[in-house]
Amino acid sequence: MRVTSARSERGRASDARSGPEVVALGGGHGLSASLSALRLMTERLTAVVTVADDGGSSGRLRTELGVLPPGDLRMALSALCDESAWGLTWRDLLQHRFSSDGDLDNHAVGNLLIVALWEILGDTVDGLDWVGRLLGAHGRVLPMAAVPLEIEADVTVEGEQRTIRGQSTVATCAAHIDRVRLVPERPPACEEAVAAVRAADWIILGPGSWYTSVMPHLLVPELAQALQETAARRCVTLNLDPEGETSGLSATDHLAALHEHHPELRVDAVLADPSAVDDVEGLTRAASAMGARTMMRQVRRGDGTARHDRLRLAAAYRDVFDDFLGDVGTRA
Repeated sequence: MRVTSARSERGRASDARSGPEVVALGGGHGLSASLSALRLMTERLTAVVTVADDGGSSGRLRTELGVLPPGDLRMALSALCDESAWGLTWRDLLQHRFSSDGDLDNHAVGNLLIVALWEILGDTVDGLDWVGRLLGAHGRVLPMAAVPLEIEADVTVEGEQRTIRGQSTVATCAAHIDRVRLVPERPPACEEAVAAVRAADWIILGPGSWYTSVMPHLLVPELAQALQETAARRCVTLNLDPEGETSGLSATDHLAALHEHHPELRVDAVLADPSAVDDVEGLTRAASAMGARTMMRQVRRGDGTARHDRLRLAAAYRDVFDDFLGDVGTRA
């Protein structure tokens, strides 16, 4: 017997929610950072998550069962959990990993739970909605595509161009990445994700692994078209430090890569921490070429680590949404 869909209950509750309709795109720790901040500002929050992970627990489940890799979806759900004893306990359960000498070693409980719900319900989005209900999630989590994806990249090594494949391989690549693409090349988008983008007030791209978590959203044709045509305003959140796949890239280079992969994409705001920008004028010019204004705000944690401070990032997003894009307190 099929369990009653969680979607109808979400629909009835949506009218009571407050704040702007915000869609955050990405995956992994970067998306978790933006969601943790955005949930302080709105209850109308949707995460659209990349589904190209091929490593660890997610990769094993993907290979064995042919499902979407659940890991980044699990992390996004955990970031949106209700901050009550109930929500935090279930979040900790989702994030718990087994440690053994057997087949369960390093599997995350949440990955197993999500995949089990997919098998029971026969519906990816419905399964994620049910996990969201279990967590009391303040928002919704959707995959960006309806099928698992692979990421392929052209890289330059000692002047020679090579092709590498797989998210885990690209993410740890130290060579210069010239271009990335998806396999399959034109994957079907998640219909609910496309609808969310078209209905949004604001779209947030980044922070996160630039080529493997942020950029892939621009390579799903239906999703890219929705990002281009939506009436929503768009904010790009830059990373605090380059690492792995973006080693050696400046903040300006990050924007240039976005523009190269989706020249038609218009952006309204670019949010950056001053400590991560070595050429403010260059970044301003690159942002302007995409139609955006640049906002410099301290969003890094006070301990100097390459992690966003939740409250600082939320305050920066509030300034973006309120059009305070110049110096603090100055309306752009």
